Amino acid sequence: MAPQVDLVFIFRSSPGKVLSKPQARENARQAAQQYTRLLEVLKNGRLHAVGKRGEKEGQLLVLVHCPESTLTRLVQRERYSDFLCGLPTANPTGTRDLTAEPLSPADRLRLVHTYVTSTPADGGLGVAPGSSNWDRVESVMVLHDHSFNEAWIRAWTTRQLGFVKFDKIREQFGEAVALYFHFLSFYTKHLLFIAVVGVLFYFFSMPYSTLYSSILLLWSITFVEWWRIKQRILSVRWGTKGSFRVEKRRAQYAPLPWWRKDLRMLASLPVILLFASVLAVTLTAIFIFEAFVTQLYTGPGHRFIGFSPTVLFVALVPRLLAIYHSYAVRLTNWENHGHQSTHDASLTVKTFSLSAIVAYLGIALSAFVYVPFGEEVMAAVQHYLFYRDTPFHATARTMLSSVYSALPSNVTATFNATADAKGASDGSNRTFWERDSGSARGKLSSTRLQDQMFAFTVTNQVINTFLEIGLPFIMRAVTSVRSGKGLSLAAPAAGAGGNGNGKKKRVMFEDQTAESEAERLANEEEEREFLDRVKREVALPDYDLFADYSEMVTQFGYVTLWSTIWPLAPVMSLVNNWLELRSDAFKITVHVRRPIPTRTDTIGPWLDTLTFLTWLGALTNSALVYLFRPRDHCKPLGTSLSHNHNHLSRPYAPPQEYLMSALLIALGASHGYILLRMLVRHTLERLFWRGSKEEREAERIETVVKEQYLRSLGVADVVNAEEPAAEASEGGAEGRLSAFWSQDEGLDELTRGAKEA
Repeated sequence: MAPQVDLVFIFRSSPGKVLSKPQARENARQAAQQYTRLLEVLKNGRLHAVGKRGEKEGQLLVLVHCPESTLTRLVQRERYSDFLCGLPTANPTGTRDLTAEPLSPADRLRLVHTYVTSTPADGGLGVAPGSSNWDRVESVMVLHDHSFNEAWIRAWTTRQLGFVKFDKIREQFGEAVALYFHFLSFYTKHLLFIAVVGVLFYFFSMPYSTLYSSILLLWSITFVEWWRIKQRILSVRWGTKGSFRVEKRRAQYAPLPWWRKDLRMLASLPVILLFASVLAVTLTAIFIFEAFVTQLYTGPGHRFIGFSPTVLFVALVPRLLAIYHSYAVRLTNWENHGHQSTHDASLTVKTFSLSAIVAYLGIALSAFVYVPFGEEVMAAVQHYLFYRDTPFHATARTMLSSVYSALPSNVTATFNATADAKGASDGSNRTFWERDSGSARGKLSSTRLQDQMFAFTVTNQVINTFLEIGLPFIMRAVTSVRSGKGLSLAAPAAGAGGNGNGKKKRVMFEDQTAESEAERLANEEEEREFLDRVKREVALPDYDLFADYSEMVTQFGYVTLWSTIWPLAPVMSLVNNWLELRSDAFKITVHVRRPIPTRTDTIGPWLDTLTFLTWLGALTNSALVYLFRPRDHCKPLGTSLSHNHNHLSRPYAPPQEYLMSALLIALGASHGYILLRMLVRHTLERLFWRGSKEEREAERIETVVKEQYLRSLGVADVVNAEEPAAEASEGGAEGRLSAFWSQDEGLDELTRGAKEA
């Protein structure tokens, strides 16, 4: 059997660069000192630890195992902590028999990881990657249970149309990952309704239907509020309600006054706004270039100029987001959050804010700029290109003329023929742009909004699936070839063994030796195979729960904000999510390290993000329906698109007035959203929470834990024992006061009153 390893520390003994001899000696001394201190801390904490060589140069792997005696002590400590903080727990004074009542794999790994990485003030060992005391500890990870992974993937493949049960996910990966899969499953099931509605309205109703947008808004509010109750129910079932109260402090935390923390969080706001402004300006410039400038260009290579906006986007936007993310991480660290959950929530808000701008700004510009003001913007671009006489324009025309003269004749042949047909006399008078305003207006796309929705809800999701599942195989093959191991597409986490279920035979640790030579040789071979699997898993990236939540919340935004444009968007999202459930499971088991289990009772800031998107959906849907819904008695919106968009303003009103009216209607819809959400929340609370067994359990927990504690102190027995003595004392007093207490006049008075009547 392979050894049971709870944690693996990745220790870096060298910086990975060439050092001089004095520097190398000093580096070796510091590395040996910190490595020795690491082993001493782990062993003094009653853990088994041993170091092995890693795959890379200067990399050491420290394998950690927690004995049953230490684990029993950790379980008892967590009981005390849960009891003090009001979480549901068994008798805090009792001792849990781990043989009769074993821990789940996730609980075991979580307890050991928390014990090792939490600060000494919280009762931990303080070995936290990234802290100043352990700068050579790159990361800490847990190993995959391959037997469970294979069974889990097989369960997904055998259930062609259904959903697997998620109880085992919690036992293996903890509440955080299980809550994500519950959310994804819950969201996918709710998409069934709006997908059917979208199909019906797409084929049997007019575009931009008021009824569809109303149903869409009601569906989005219902989903968010229902999930709010659902996660509360799950937290009660799992016993994690209020788990944030027992969360350990971060090793990087330094106590600061509250006002200084708030000032630091406020100081990050200008940086976020600056990057958001730069990103919005960049995306707007790319949008104008793609929607208008590329349409006006008629020079050589005009068939390929349409790819230039994509090249600009790929070259600029990811780089800008990467720079911003580095600053966001620094700002979040500087904010000095005390707990990892608040740290992650702050970083999530910062990161997703700009991701949402990238996701939704393009289609917003198309809906509220391209369609209403397409002709005006096209005319403005033409005027800027052709009629502005500035040194910049003169230089640009000279450069274009020089480039044109340098091009070979076969490239400019088509352009020369077109120019001659238009009466161009020489190369100096040739133009690379469409000057005729009528022809320019004819190049505006009548299906731009629908095309964008198809790209966002179909093409992008296919690409994301490939990036999650297919690309890691390709990158792994490239790495294998570059390292001289030949072409290999094998998954690093594949294979049996590892930290699997079943009886564990502990080997490899310093206090464990083989009983015979044959057993020693067998153990050496098994150890070699096991270490190969460990090294392959160490080479994998960490699992990023943020990326999975971000993908689903962004998709929810497309459905909620913009599916009025293309009602088939929920259908595409439903199909994608059916595959996403399986691809995420495959990614976790094959392409990333095993997630470190954590306790949680909520999806955190993502719930607030969903709430915000539903509110924003009330604004966008009302504006889209107002601007673009076809009506016979309305004047078409001022655009050259073949699909007429209409307004409800006075006849011949300018487009600015249309948008102002749409803004007022959107504000009215915002107030209607608030009232509708209150009604939906109240109704769902009555249907799914009030009177449920989870609500009764939550109320019972508040008193049962205290009752158990009082019984453990013997308070209840003392009360019962005092009752006979109290009765005897009361009997003596009654003898002395019998004359007073035995003369009751009430019944005599009532009898006398009855006789008189």
